[in-house]
Amino acid sequence: MTLGSVLAFVGDGAWTLGFFLISIMIIVFVHEFGHYIVGRWSGIHAEIFSLGFGKPLFSRMDKHGTKWQVAAVPLGGYVKFLGDANASSANPDEETLARLTPAERRHAMHGAPLWARAATVLAGPMFNVLLTMAVFALMISIWGVTGPQDKVIVSKVHALPGVEQALLPGDQILAVAGTPTPDVESLYKLAEDLPVADQISYQVLRDGTEMTVQGPYLLPAVVGSVMSKSAAMDAGLLSGDVITFVGGVPIRSFEEIPIVVDAANGQPVTLTVWRAGESFDLTLTPRRRDVAQADGSFKTRLLIGMVGGLVFELETIRPGPWETLTLAWDGTVRALETSVNGLVALARGQISTCNISGAITMAQVMGDAAQTGWESFLGTLALLSLGIGIMNLFPIPVLDGGHLVFHAWEAISGKPPSPKVLERLTLIGLTLVLGLMAYALSNDLVCV
Repeated sequence: MTLGSVLAFVGDGAWTLGFFLISIMIIVFVHEFGHYIVGRWSGIHAEIFSLGFGKPLFSRMDKHGTKWQVAAVPLGGYVKFLGDANASSANPDEETLARLTPAERRHAMHGAPLWARAATVLAGPMFNVLLTMAVFALMISIWGVTGPQDKVIVSKVHALPGVEQALLPGDQILAVAGTPTPDVESLYKLAEDLPVADQISYQVLRDGTEMTVQGPYLLPAVVGSVMSKSAAMDAGLLSGDVITFVGGVPIRSFEEIPIVVDAANGQPVTLTVWRAGESFDLTLTPRRRDVAQADGSFKTRLLIGMVGGLVFELETIRPGPWETLTLAWDGTVRALETSVNGLVALARGQISTCNISGAITMAQVMGDAAQTGWESFLGTLALLSLGIGIMNLFPIPVLDGGHLVFHAWEAISGKPPSPKVLERLTLIGLTLVLGLMAYALSNDLVCV
């Protein structure tokens, strides 16, 4: 290994680690702030708000008597409330509680009403969901959404090798190959059934004049986006690349690529790529991935990890505040449904356990997303926040879901579990969590 390759490896590692830590700190801060602020609103006093574990590097006491600190190990955080024996809030500090007056105990985690404790615990995962929605809303506000939906307007036309592009930015597409496309939905529906051809006719409205022009196929072999931790990402494929050959087979449409890849049956395939006027070859080995289907099920496929798109990009609009929030909420709900369906499929053994990923894979994904661009980074951050929120709702002691189970038991039985039972269950929960983390880390090293 040369010095240059060593420096490149170290640089990539630093980039990946840096963006991973930034992402984790944002998500952890929002999660813990949810516990803190709802606890404060519920009358529960927070003694310490820590971003990170271990020795404090910086701290400040606020006017509410809460110590805010940044600690040495930036891989998590916690809020320690009055009366907690430790940062997990699972067990009470009996000595501290014994010294408190009845009025003061009301402000302790283990002396507050059940509703206040449950709301404080639930707030952490719920703030992760809100972060996902907020990031989606920010992305919509910055980059907009495809629109207007009742018109098909060209924003940018992709360059193709040996093809003179007749379409221009600003053209409104009225019909494709003789089929009317009055709106975006009809365009995508047509694209699914359109036969492959070197050229097709486009009826457009340009500067107030209707005309028919000959243009390239609607779904050419243009790379729209590249998936994180994929063969395409590792090979260096970029958005806008044009695939001209796969395994020596000439390619005219993106839909032809998976056919050739599937025929290779997992063996390496060579792609001829056209980029900015130059052609070069890349060899990729497809990887098995469990892909979500429209009906919520999953299908295992051999993929190289890229997504196609139209020969042109559609005009985008920036919706108003209410529509932005509505779209962000819809996106959050869809992501939540996909995550839950994935967990159910994993529990039933319908998809590979390699889908359980640890810190190494999460770091790689965040690093890849950051290199792709801000839009990809923010989208991945939103999904990671949602995943961490869901994970914290698992009914395992030491996680928020475990605390909620304890609160449910108290609501039914009229009293919380005994300190000895809490201690044993917490130890079991900690063992389970550490075991799951170790298993996920082994997947990072073994699964491709």
